[in-house]
Amino acid sequence: MYDNNPELPEGYSPIPSGKVANVVTFLEMRKRPAEMAGLPELPHTLVRLGPQNLDIYKRLFREIGEDWLWVSMLEIGDDEVRGILADPSIETYSLRDGDRDIGLLELDFRVPGECEVVYFGIVKDAIGKGTGRFLMNQAIAKAWAHPIERFWLHTCTFDHPSALGFYQHLGFRPYKLMVEVHDDPRLIGLLPKTAASHVPLLEPAESGK
Repeated sequence: MYDNNPELPEGYSPIPSGKVANVVTFLEMRKRPAEMAGLPELPHTLVRLGPQNLDIYKRLFREIGEDWLWVSMLEIGDDEVRGILADPSIETYSLRDGDRDIGLLELDFRVPGECEVVYFGIVKDAIGKGTGRFLMNQAIAKAWAHPIERFWLHTCTFDHPSALGFYQHLGFRPYKLMVEVHDDPRLIGLLPKTAASHVPLLEPAESGK
């Protein structure tokens, strides 16, 4: 007989319907890498965003992040987002191709001696064209222009499948793994149900069924 609740092997934990779980890898860079010569230059510019650029920031956050279940900036109000953009210890940039915004970079320097990459991403049609490498080179230069001892970020199993290898290739080293479980943003109205098709959508069973 089919069993809806089979016994789980040792080490497995069930995830309730309506939740999502992913493995988060934390990586760090402890010294500025040697200059990387021979890389193609792209006709892009990095533009600092401030509170007056809220619309650009929110549009980029959604356009880039929807495929990867980015949600944190969708859970807070516009005034709080403007406060982040106005904070001198947080540097937020748009990567611009002509008059089009195609990338987002946010660097957090609030912890003395450290820089965290809070957000890093490019729009879908810019992937695979060297744009991500260009943006990360800019991030590395911006971060190490400050008196820091550690440059760090995290990626997870929701992200692009090449993300972890990309960061390691550029000199970041993994130092910690964690498992994150939270409400599925596609089921609470923050993102459409079509977002992040690579992440299974487990809708709660209807009451009484």
